[in-house]
Amino acid sequence: MPESTLLHEAKELFPQLAGYRESLHQIPETNLELPQTSAFVQDQLSALGIEHTTLVDGNCVVATVGSGKPCIMLRADMDALPIVEDSGETFASTNGNMHACGHDLHASALLGAAALLKRHESELAGTVKLLFQPGEETFHGAQAAIDDGLLENPHVDAAFGMHSASQVPVGVVLYGTQCMTAVYGFRITVNGRGGHGSNPGECIDPISAAIQIHLALQELMSREKSPFDEASLTIGSFHAGSASNIIPNQAVMEGTMRVFNPEARAFLIKRINEIVPAVAAAYRTTATVETIIDVPPTINDEDMLSDVLGYLGDELPEITLADKFHVMPSEDFALYGERIPTVYLMAGAKPDDVDDPLPHHNAKVRFSSDEIPFAAAAYASVALRWLADHAGKEE
Repeated sequence: MPESTLLHEAKELFPQLAGYRESLHQIPETNLELPQTSAFVQDQLSALGIEHTTLVDGNCVVATVGSGKPCIMLRADMDALPIVEDSGETFASTNGNMHACGHDLHASALLGAAALLKRHESELAGTVKLLFQPGEETFHGAQAAIDDGLLENPHVDAAFGMHSASQVPVGVVLYGTQCMTAVYGFRITVNGRGGHGSNPGECIDPISAAIQIHLALQELMSREKSPFDEASLTIGSFHAGSASNIIPNQAVMEGTMRVFNPEARAFLIKRINEIVPAVAAAYRTTATVETIIDVPPTINDEDMLSDVLGYLGDELPEITLADKFHVMPSEDFALYGERIPTVYLMAGAKPDDVDDPLPHHNAKVRFSSDEIPFAAAAYASVALRWLADHAGKEE
């Protein structure tokens, strides 16, 4: 069987796409401050002759190809993580940050899709909006872009996104309906009374209370959560004190709770906010719970998912589709799904020379650039077919 046209074209672009990836990998930036990354993406779009603008103080890049209604948005995130890289790649970053979640591949694939769509612009039955988003890792980027008017001018009718998977072979694309969990991020501040470590009876120790709160939250997951509800709770940050012989005034913990079931989510959030002050009071401290993240689950629109799988099956028969995308991490792509039909997939990017691939967010994780043409062709295929199917319809 001859190779599909779009994938063949994407593979012809491979040296350019791999070059994008290596350049982006060496300038990783975090959260909503991506000046170098944004500038690089804008330069490539300009070279392709594609109109673009920026949102979120210049850190979010939005481009358009085609014109008129309807409009589909293709999204790639492009922020990195505050991890010192230890991957051994020849193009490894050295600035203390790392693309340990594959967002450098995402942005490169969307640039590849931009090039393909520009070539096929005369075939577009509407507008493709290309979103290069910051702040996914901190769950701030999607909302910031929405607040800046992302979904208007032109109005976006549907959105499609993909994520690279370090532990899945290249050419395999995972799909599902309930893809990723909701995430509730919280900060617990425990207040005591500080003093000399030699006289704990004269003090009220916030560290001791915070430890008991941590343990109580783990009991919440093991004793109050239904075993049929997939959920996890992690305290990932614990800060207190400055010296070994000083009982501090305060201890601060930060964590996340993730769950698919909306009812279970509401119950667990309620119980977190009940347990924390109650345990704190038992240890003569006070404690507050502050919400720092609140993102819904990533759920694919069933009708659009059926269409997208059909498009990929028709246009990219080289891709293997597997109904295995149901994972505990979370995504602020879900915020688009609250407003418009969306589909989010997972594309394999395991290097061929890796027998025991590492998970995302590991300092040694590696991704294969061979995934980029597959993702670029998938983005372009979905855009072309979705616009053709919805041309002339009121979205």
